Amino acid sequence: MRPDQKNPETALPKFLVRHCGNGDAHIPFARRDVLALGTLGFLPTLGSAEIGRSVKLVVGFAPGGSADLVARLIAPRLGEALGSNVIVENRAGASGTLAAAFVAKSTPDGTTLLVGSQSPVVITPQTLKSSSFDPLADLIGINTVGLTTQVVAVNPTLGIKTLADLLDAARAKGLSLASAGAGGMSHVAIEMLNRASGGRIVHVPYKGSSPGVNDTLAGHVQGVVADLAPVLPFLRERRLLAVAVTNETRFEFLPDVPSANETIADLGAASLAGVLAPSGTPAPIITNINAALLSVMAHADVQARLGGAGFIPSTLASPQHFQRFLARDFRRWGRVIKELNIVSDE
Repeated sequence: MRPDQKNPETALPKFLVRHCGNGDAHIPFARRDVLALGTLGFLPTLGSAEIGRSVKLVVGFAPGGSADLVARLIAPRLGEALGSNVIVENRAGASGTLAAAFVAKSTPDGTTLLVGSQSPVVITPQTLKSSSFDPLADLIGINTVGLTTQVVAVNPTLGIKTLADLLDAARAKGLSLASAGAGGMSHVAIEMLNRASGGRIVHVPYKGSSPGVNDTLAGHVQGVVADLAPVLPFLRERRLLAVAVTNETRFEFLPDVPSANETIADLGAASLAGVLAPSGTPAPIITNINAALLSVMAHADVQARLGGAGFIPSTLASPQHFQRFLARDFRRWGRVIKELNIVSDE
């Protein structure tokens, strides 16, 4: 497949139309007022039997990362919608899978939820020699809250301007790229870049995105692949230079930065932030939490703050749509992981 061709398997649900050809509906808030208004009928019964109980939003990474940022942005409004105290709990480790496993094994009553990208659910477990949970069987997707992208960024002192320049530099002298951790989405993206360079890129895993960003700024590594949020301030200050985004197409917040797909086919690794619950959570509770999330995402302040952090506020039409997206992504990344023989010791 040519870099300029779209792979229907890797494409995200489209954002500028109400429904995609595959049945997914991924709608930006400027164009989904009717859907938002249609959910308001759920609000009087959001709490049901769980009203007044504390709800934990579990994040698989340290404070300051993308998942933590999203959780802390939605927590206050979610608490209002549910009539509950909502707290954020960080359980960092194993590229987010410690938190995912914790939620998967929690009581399925709607009071323990996972917040983060799809990476700890559909990617990292498939890189482990053994996993303590079955992500698609043990977790239920409730809904997404935002779309972002991974960014391939370098220290501007290197003179690298494009992804092609980066690959040429790697082939000539070798170089190192930091990731947010072994077995995560950024690791897989780096291995795809490494293959394109002829095996001349060294993957340097960190525990979260921020340390890798800091070491790129300091010149200890030549570049970093990370979610947009921790990179964005340094792009604005021109202390880092983005040579590509790993979204399937150019990302609207960085319209002048090419998609990696323009150079390397099928490197589509956009990141969807979402909320998941343990399997076995009763359907009425899932419905109530989904309605609460939709009401949260209708608030202009939430949309603005997510946008300021590099996220496009976005939801799917239903929890079932989210679950289908996760299953498709799981199959796609499983093939890539096997093809590249990626194994994590996390």
